[in-house]
Amino acid sequence: MTVSTLPTWSSNHIRQTFARRSLLPLKQDCLWQITTGVVRTLTWLENGNFVNLGLWGPGDIVGRALSNADPLQIECLTPVEVTLLPARDWHQATEAMILHIQRSGELIEILHCRQAEVSLLQLLAWLAKRFGQEVEQGKLINLGLTHQDLAEMIGLTRVTVTRLLNAFEKQGIIQRKERQSIILHEQSPFWHYEI
Repeated sequence: MTVSTLPTWSSNHIRQTFARRSLLPLKQDCLWQITTGVVRTLTWLENGNFVNLGLWGPGDIVGRALSNADPLQIECLTPVEVTLLPARDWHQATEAMILHIQRSGELIEILHCRQAEVSLLQLLAWLAKRFGQEVEQGKLINLGLTHQDLAEMIGLTRVTVTRLLNAFEKQGIIQRKERQSIILHEQSPFWHYEI
């Protein structure tokens, strides 16, 4: 898992814990720095479709000040521990802000993939790189993501994601473990050619 370094905040910064599927409060003049766990930022359109704005883990920062999306929601995908960082101390989070921008760019690249199969494979590879745990067979993605969660992240339907995951499993690209856990095998599912 790739994480940014956690700065040592002064003792007056508030640490809080949140349960899986709870929402982090949105505060205009504060950011949340994630100590443990994974959250997603999202908005939704007038037609009710969700738009995933990012997945964030230890060392990352999230908050109202980092997005103009309205509405905005920060949902805990796992149990989460966060530290509240007031605006007066944002200068301490420069590295985390740069990583926030870079990771947003990575997701935008995945979203612009036109083929559903490749988009889902790229998302799984990105999740494995960011949040995966090394296991004998590859990288374990154990975020408790549902097929609907994956579909919302890349603009597909849940039915399409389920069909593709079944196909990936038959092809040996992934292996499903327990409830909502996926092992992405070490083989690279992507090919390319040079001109």
